[in-house]
Amino acid sequence: MATAQRYILIVEDDADLRGMYRVALTLAGYATAEAGDGLEALRQIERDLPDLIVLDLGLPTISGQNVLEDLTSRADTRQIPIVVVTGSVQAVDEGSVACLLSKPVGPDKLIATVRKCLGNPMGDWRA
Repeated sequence: MATAQRYILIVEDDADLRGMYRVALTLAGYATAEAGDGLEALRQIERDLPDLIVLDLGLPTISGQNVLEDLTSRADTRQIPIVVVTGSVQAVDEGSVACLLSKPVGPDKLIATVRKCLGNPMGDWRA
């Protein structure tokens, strides 16, 4: 019996990074969607709940921090594991994030973190 492909939403305003994350995660066997800002991310999440979100905090329109706060406050989205990718880990409330990556992030580190976060969504794993 085949297992369902896990769906990951990549939220990153840098198009090159977003593309690199998409390629890496697609090659690792995940289905992906992309959003370039916080508003677009929230709209996509309303349409189709992802299994995991890769979220940059430095986003235009609606900040990644505001997206994170919105998602963790809602009953329908608070269980979604979120991999926060940021250049400033001090800006993160560590109690609200299961998985945290400090930029720059290479494809291997991203995939390893996504796998760990999906395997233990309520756990704690920082790289």
